[in-house]
Amino acid sequence: MKDSMPKIRRTITVFTLAMINVAAIGSVKNWPVTAEYGFSSIFLFILAAIIFFIPISLVSAELATGWPKNGGVFAWVKEAFGHRTGFLAIWLLWIENAIWYPTILSFIAATVAYIIDPALASNTTFTLSLILICFWGATLANLLGMKISGWISTFGVVFGTFIPGGLIIILGLIWYLTGRPLEIDFTWDSLIPNMGSAEQMVFFTGVLLSLCGMEMSAIHAKDVKDPQKDYPKAILLSAALIIGMSILGVLAIASVIPQKQISLVAGSMQAFSYFVDAYNLKWLTPYFAFLIAAGAFGSLSTWVIGPTKGLLAAARDGDLPPYFRSVNKQGMPKRLLLVQAGFVSVLSLIFVFMPTVSAAFWILSAIVSQLYLVMYILLFAAAIKLRYKKPNVERPYKIPGGKLGIWLVSGIGTVSSVFAMIIGFFPPSQIETGSVVFYVLFLVLGVILACFAPSIILLFQKPSWKKQLHHERD
Repeated sequence: MKDSMPKIRRTITVFTLAMINVAAIGSVKNWPVTAEYGFSSIFLFILAAIIFFIPISLVSAELATGWPKNGGVFAWVKEAFGHRTGFLAIWLLWIENAIWYPTILSFIAATVAYIIDPALASNTTFTLSLILICFWGATLANLLGMKISGWISTFGVVFGTFIPGGLIIILGLIWYLTGRPLEIDFTWDSLIPNMGSAEQMVFFTGVLLSLCGMEMSAIHAKDVKDPQKDYPKAILLSAALIIGMSILGVLAIASVIPQKQISLVAGSMQAFSYFVDAYNLKWLTPYFAFLIAAGAFGSLSTWVIGPTKGLLAAARDGDLPPYFRSVNKQGMPKRLLLVQAGFVSVLSLIFVFMPTVSAAFWILSAIVSQLYLVMYILLFAAAIKLRYKKPNVERPYKIPGGKLGIWLVSGIGTVSSVFAMIIGFFPPSQIETGSVVFYVLFLVLGVILACFAPSIILLFQKPSWKKQLHHERD
């Protein structure tokens, strides 16, 4: 077996990797969900980092450096548990993203509403229309190739995340330091949430979801100069930046908007509106809304292609009909992208049938969390399995502590994932989600169908699926 690891030029520094993580995970869009907790959001963010964010990061780093193959999650889980389980893992990653797209699209629609008329933020017809326009636009942009997609993503991160996020935090600090009235209590008693109430704790799944995605950036771990020492440092730095910025942003929103009035899709713009009204800066609102919408669209553009390429790897491995292997001259999986766009369009109709935009936003976020958590459980199990199954495979980054270390880190991640899945089936008391029976059945059936879909697909598998097509592009 050839050993090419020493020949790899490792150029990524601690700071660079931390910035990659912040760009991939940090988002203003996630702040309103956690703002429902007010001051106790600090406790929940720190807890989520310890029991979820850091375990995912470390496990992903070990798997990415040990098996730096195309397909990411698909390759890692397949290596541990075989072909079918690997397909299940990448399928879950793709399907949960397809379900997640309407939530970020509704956020974009609500933000754009503040440029036209803020009342439109709660209009389901307006929301659905913007969702369809933006997603098909992002799909077409990705079909033009990675160069254009990358340009959109870069613009979105710089101008749509850091600038507006920093502005919300600065305005929130000024609000607090100038002694203006606050909607939350900064006391020790309000720091710890009611951990005994499932309906109250259900928003914790939203906190976990806001920290998902480290497995995507872990592909860079093999390029870190000293993975064993520098990767954990980058994780700690990025965790501090993401958690720190999120906490300050969440507190800024919760300080000015009454808890029951926080919109899950427009909370960031709500807070900014409070600020500009108080400081006579209303003229800034449309520019701020444009920046936030641009940031969300840039993030959307990045994720539209990422999991789809993972599914393309599974298709080329024979898990899907050869029809779905097709790529255009720019190397983009055109048929998978178009099927994805059609699926998202149909799914977005939920915004017409749910009682409020926030209710639709939450129920989609809830099922996304459940499916993502199932995938993470497979990921943690794969990390443990591969320590026993392939102990001699070189891992430039390896979780310290031997088998005890991998069991401890993966075990904490698994327990937190299972806990979050259980409480995720309870509808939140802060949001009107309609019938409790419909809510629970929607989640249960959604998870069951998503998990069994790969097995159903493979029932129809034919020998031709395994054959390489002559017209395929690399």
